[in-house]
Amino acid sequence: MVCKVRHIFYVLFALFSIASQAQSKDNIKDSIERAFVDVYEFKKKASINSALEQLTNILDLSDTIQDQKSKARAYMLRAELGIEENYNSFDPIEIESYLVRAKKIQEEINDSLGLGYNYVLRALTATRNTSYSNADNYFTKAEVIFDRYQSTDDINKLKYYRGLFYLSQGLNTRAIERFENSLPINDPYQPNYLRAKVHLNLAKAYKNTKKYEDAKLNAETALKIGNAYNFPMIKLQSTKIISDTYASLGDIENAYLYQGSHIKIKDSIFNIQNMQSTAQANASFDNEFQKRHIKELKRQNEDSNQKGKRNKLTSILSSALLIIISLLTISLYRNNQIKVKTNNLLLKKNSELQLAKDNAEKAMKAKAQFLSTVTHELRTPLYAVTGLTHLLLEENPSESQKEHLKSLKFSGDYLLTFINDILQVNKIEARKLAVEKAPLQLKKVLNDVVNSLTQTSKENNNRIILNIDKDIPEKLVGDYLKMSQVFINLISNALKFTKDGIVEISARIIEESDTQQYIQFEIKDNGIGISQEMQENIFDSFSQGSVQINRKYGGTGLGLTIVKSLLELLESDIQLESKLGEGSAFRFALTLDKLPPEVTDIVTATQEKTDLKSRKFKVLLVEDNKINQVITKKIIAKQNMTCDIADDGYQAIDFARSNRYDFILMDIHMPGISGVEATKEIRKFDVSTPIIALTAISLDDNKDDFLKDGFNEVISKPFDPEIFYQKISNILT
Repeated sequence: MVCKVRHIFYVLFALFSIASQAQSKDNIKDSIERAFVDVYEFKKKASINSALEQLTNILDLSDTIQDQKSKARAYMLRAELGIEENYNSFDPIEIESYLVRAKKIQEEINDSLGLGYNYVLRALTATRNTSYSNADNYFTKAEVIFDRYQSTDDINKLKYYRGLFYLSQGLNTRAIERFENSLPINDPYQPNYLRAKVHLNLAKAYKNTKKYEDAKLNAETALKIGNAYNFPMIKLQSTKIISDTYASLGDIENAYLYQGSHIKIKDSIFNIQNMQSTAQANASFDNEFQKRHIKELKRQNEDSNQKGKRNKLTSILSSALLIIISLLTISLYRNNQIKVKTNNLLLKKNSELQLAKDNAEKAMKAKAQFLSTVTHELRTPLYAVTGLTHLLLEENPSESQKEHLKSLKFSGDYLLTFINDILQVNKIEARKLAVEKAPLQLKKVLNDVVNSLTQTSKENNNRIILNIDKDIPEKLVGDYLKMSQVFINLISNALKFTKDGIVEISARIIEESDTQQYIQFEIKDNGIGISQEMQENIFDSFSQGSVQINRKYGGTGLGLTIVKSLLELLESDIQLESKLGEGSAFRFALTLDKLPPEVTDIVTATQEKTDLKSRKFKVLLVEDNKINQVITKKIIAKQNMTCDIADDGYQAIDFARSNRYDFILMDIHMPGISGVEATKEIRKFDVSTPIIALTAISLDDNKDDFLKDGFNEVISKPFDPEIFYQKISNILT
């Protein structure tokens, strides 16, 4: 009995010891974290000697609790101090030794994110050593890891480090783009310091490109942050850039003023005492690093000798484990009872979810039917608008009338596209919409959009400025309709929310290869702007900022939703910069394929108009809408064709039975019997006369179904007359 009591006492004592050790370990971890905070503070204050002393302290604390991750972080931070510009003794071999040791630990403990920053520091080391190929390879490895974590803060920091890579090579435009895209930059230890570094390096890049005002503005921003938080190195470098830019701008007085500040700050940082202290701290840390490495090797050797001793402790712990297992068994039994109740509840919830799913599917079917009906009803009157516009353009209008008619035609075409957009949003959600690449004239696309919005611009007394990079070729390959929809939505929005102002549209080449161009587009205005709060959901459906804005400016709130969806389909994303009361800027970039010269010739050759006047065709037009009858008849008459008109399907059958026609144009939705039924009746006694479905095609309509019902071709209203003539020509020949 006494032995059993003693055994239980030993077990309880062992458990108490484990709990005490765990508490002590947590306290040491807190001390390590505070020490890391101190290192970053010393780094920002250019106190490198104090930072190195704290790093030594971190390594000692990490050893006491075997915290390998903190040890790797310490080595990484030591390498980072060696790379920083304020650290004079740049030694790539020494930095590599720290990063190799950190990498070994990170691979052992599977610290992927830490390994990603290890590659970043290797890339920065190679950049400072002008080994740009190696630097690029390391950046690529880091990008793969950061993309996997999808952390905005890590990705933005990587953009900043990429900017340093480009700046070092003199690729200032790329550097500026990366620096700007890295903002807002965030870091748990040095957010303001990194933000100041971004503006400081932006200033360097702008200075290199001789954009001195932009350079001064960013350097002043960096100096403002440096003064606010007392960052000596930021103040040192920013005063130097400001002095240089003032000198370049011809302001000698301010140049000398900031040069004096620069010299004073430099003397306070790089005095003999500080430099000696830093050198001593550096030597001390390096000596500790070597001793620690030797000590670790010895410990690994001793570990193998301690295995025998640990077996005895294992026996004691096994007894404790048996007790814990017994307790867990009881706990598992209770959890099983709870699990049974939970499963019953889940079955009930699943039934409710299934019911909700069925209701959602019914709602989706109702939505599809609604879209089908609305689309058909809108296309029918729109056919009158586009058809009459085309006929007026063919009747030799004056130049002033021609300009208005072209705008009307473009707007009519856009309205048709907008109707299709409502369907496209539905298709995008269902992943049924595809990119349709074809040759296009980018300059013409932009000019067409601007011309169609001339009247809108005049209403608010706005001026439109169009800047297109002269190196953009005449023809490229892209999706004309989707690009037009994006441009017209963004530009019309800018004009609507701007009064007595300027809307600037620019297109410039960012990158180019033998087969592609990467083009950035920007639509910028100086209108009412968008609040920071609204920028978070401005791309949501039916979002216009507020009820007051909706009432004052109108609109559906779908434009930016469609823009975002279409750009995602085109493998791009849209960026917004805006300030309330100052205006907005929307930016996005598209990769467009170049058009080979031989293909350009083919495209030009196929743009000749179709001529059907050589033969006098006789046509039967089956159409219940009187306006559509007039328009279609005139379009047919332009090609010297004659036609009979049937108001419904019954008349169509009678005309077809008693007359001979070269082809029949058949509307689908008519009173009485539909065009499909009428076609089936005609095919019973006439199987040779071509019948063309001429209809406002809807969601449920399918071209293959029409062909099975006896039609030879389907033309959707409203249609382009030239496409209409081409399809007729193809059928008759």
